[in-house]
Amino acid sequence: MFMRSCSCSAPRNKWIFFRAYPRYFSYMGKGVFIHRPDSVYKDVPAERYQFPPQYLQRVRACIGDWIVYYEPSKIRQTRGYFAVAKIEQVVPDPETDGMYLALIERGSYLDFINPVPFNGPEGVLEQGVLNERGVISGRAQSAVRSLSNADFNRIVDRGLAELGDFLPRLDQPVFEDDGPGNRLREDHQPFIHEVARDRMACLGSRLVRDRLFRQRVVMAYDARCAITGLKLINGGGRAEVEAAHIRPVASDGPDSVNNGIALSGTVHWMFDRGLIGLQNDLTILVSRQANDQDSIRAMLNPTGRAIVPVKPGDRPHPAYLTWHREHCYKH
Repeated sequence: MFMRSCSCSAPRNKWIFFRAYPRYFSYMGKGVFIHRPDSVYKDVPAERYQFPPQYLQRVRACIGDWIVYYEPSKIRQTRGYFAVAKIEQVVPDPETDGMYLALIERGSYLDFINPVPFNGPEGVLEQGVLNERGVISGRAQSAVRSLSNADFNRIVDRGLAELGDFLPRLDQPVFEDDGPGNRLREDHQPFIHEVARDRMACLGSRLVRDRLFRQRVVMAYDARCAITGLKLINGGGRAEVEAAHIRPVASDGPDSVNNGIALSGTVHWMFDRGLIGLQNDLTILVSRQANDQDSIRAMLNPTGRAIVPVKPGDRPHPAYLTWHREHCYKH
């Protein structure tokens, strides 16, 4: 079982430690938080991160700034660096003595579109874990560690690099293409900027976050509607399916893939208005208040259950499904 133990402790003489590990003190503010789904810790990445007291100083240094979540390489089908979030505050865990919680700022969590490996074709992205000889140091084993702006930008650039036209066409600005067939396309504005503050502005932009969330969910569901089972791609090669928040952003729902579900346009409309819902076992519910229940049931895929991603972490979380049934679904 994964334990958050510090791989090395700073000696009392901080100057000696600084000389040996200059990157440790060079950058404070942003950080890397290691998370794995089989951990004994009570993490909910979009809401909170639990940690022991030896990391308290490092986590407090991240308050008001962004952190990157990392899933270790030992995890099967690891996502590597998989999301960003902003730390709002740090408090003692009211349920576990001696433990602390880093609380995530509402609306800040965002899943990466692309999993980012620790060590990719260009080498180690997180340069701060390298020692003076360019070798990976013990810092790479630390569950909480500081992250330089340059390393943060490098990871975010790869994690949020968009994939062109593979997006739902609805709610997108369209412009005439100068290519063959004069088809419609989205005017692709690059997410990546050279200046760090521009990245921060984009991470906080609702327009950008909606676009990135949409692409992440569509990819997870392979462009297939979870309710009907239909996978429709238009003539331009773009998915027609939309991405719905199960718990809406306006109701503090996060931009995490397990708070999303891929739905066709009509089904999305019915889901948002509570005419259909999902049990925690993914059984599809049809509201008795719907004025044409038979037609709605005829739209459902033959299994009567939502078709969800293969990866368990990408599937709708029971907490969000429960919220939808209690606050949106018309019983």
